[in-house]
Amino acid sequence: MWSSCCVLLSLVVSSCSSRDFSSPPLLNISLDEPPEARWAPILEVFDINFLNKAMAEIIDSTVPRWVHEAVAPLVVALEKYIPQPYAGEIRGLAQHAGASVSDIILLNFAYEISAFCTSIVAQDTEGNVYHGRNLDYPKAVLRNLTVNIHFIKQGEVVYRGTSFAGYVGLWTGQSPKRFTISGNQRGKDRWWNWWKNVVSALLLKSSPVSWLIRETLEGAADFQDAVMRLSKTPIITGVYYIVAGVHPGEGVVITRDRKGPADIWPLDPLNGGWYRVETNSDHWLPSPGGGHRRRDEAVKALNATGQKNINLATLYQVLSVYPVCNGITVYTTTMTAAIPGEYNTLVRPQGCHWSE
Repeated sequence: MWSSCCVLLSLVVSSCSSRDFSSPPLLNISLDEPPEARWAPILEVFDINFLNKAMAEIIDSTVPRWVHEAVAPLVVALEKYIPQPYAGEIRGLAQHAGASVSDIILLNFAYEISAFCTSIVAQDTEGNVYHGRNLDYPKAVLRNLTVNIHFIKQGEVVYRGTSFAGYVGLWTGQSPKRFTISGNQRGKDRWWNWWKNVVSALLLKSSPVSWLIRETLEGAADFQDAVMRLSKTPIITGVYYIVAGVHPGEGVVITRDRKGPADIWPLDPLNGGWYRVETNSDHWLPSPGGGHRRRDEAVKALNATGQKNINLATLYQVLSVYPVCNGITVYTTTMTAAIPGEYNTLVRPQGCHWSE
């Protein structure tokens, strides 16, 4: 088994050079500050002109211009429907970035439907649980907007995550010594569903999927509490929540509909289910074909690695195998809540490409 693992790792190393990744900048966000002031550190990391240009690119490429122009006044009018602290944080981000409130709101909802991902939770033979994810997005500019964030209260990091400049939600995060979460888009939303998501959030009081991740990281007491919150809280669209805890067996893929869980798929190491792989399709359905067979290739790589040899380093290598890592992969995160300091995100400046 170890020889198979070595072959796998050598293949990965031969196709990835040191220039293929870099660490994102770190933002320290104080939750003791008023929401409007929390994101001021963003200007210590990003040039304001670049920030505005990049955010405009994301919005314009996600929302048809006529829709953007038509709904902008309405979005501002509906700002009162956005709950705290997000309303205050969005207002503050607009002020710090010199952008309109409507643009920051549109930006945040634009990110909500575009998380093409691979997430893996795995348990080794000693009962240690590991969690990794690739986040894919078809806009290269996001590689220059990726940030690690420490959310701090009274001088302590209460949770951390990886996100994009201008975005108040999280798709990837860790509650130290408790659990980790990643979110994957479920299905293929189109721009008309994007507008349904806005209506669902603002009028029906459903939570954006990334806001629920952040709220769970801050408020849940443990793995079981996190799974309950992520399973039952109404959300604006379908999603996969992948959660890992600190005790053996604490790993699960939650397949979500807007109102509740469609399926809960836990680790089952006693019966050979020592890992779970989730991409962007329901795990009980055949894996999509073509050049995007990320699930199948991740499974092959995990089997080649073996449960005895799985750890954060080998999990990163699994996430580096093509097409698990591909041309639109923005970043890779590996984490284990039991050892919070091992949280690690690397940006893939050139993505990953097949090489003979």
